Amino acid sequence: MTIDPEKERGRLSQFYASKTDEELGEIATHPRDLTDIAVEALRNEMGKRRLSLHQAEVPEENQENLDFRDLVTIRSYWGLLEAEMAKGLLDSAGIESFLFDDNMVRMDWFNAIALGGVKLLVDPQNVDAANHILRETAEDAAAAEIDSEDTESTT
Repeated sequence: MTIDPEKERGRLSQFYASKTDEELGEIATHPRDLTDIAVEALRNEMGKRRLSLHQAEVPEENQENLDFRDLVTIRSYWGLLEAEMAKGLLDSAGIESFLFDDNMVRMDWFNAIALGGVKLLVDPQNVDAANHILRETAEDAAAAEIDSEDTESTT
């Protein structure tokens, strides 16, 4: 039996959305028991709630000493694919990033209008580096497109 990754991602997103912060933390303490899609869905839900996977490792008696991460929105995307590609660029550069409202947009694209798109968030100390990577990639893509148009017009 083959599992449709998108359906599974949606199912897991709904499942994790119904859990409390403590339940998510408990699930996050056993990431080796989860599939790649489950880990991704768990990280997305925890990112939406601005919970850190590291919080799950802290014993319950130290929970009152935890600080929530202040993430900064650096981009908003109308398209889910574009947002996921930007996140992938940052992840491959070693910059931890999170997509916010991606599951709402995934369920119904019209939600993007009401939510202001899919937001890409990073830690404050990574804002400059993340912006640099995204800007550089956009400039490279624009230059490649111009080169492609020049090549087509000369043939």
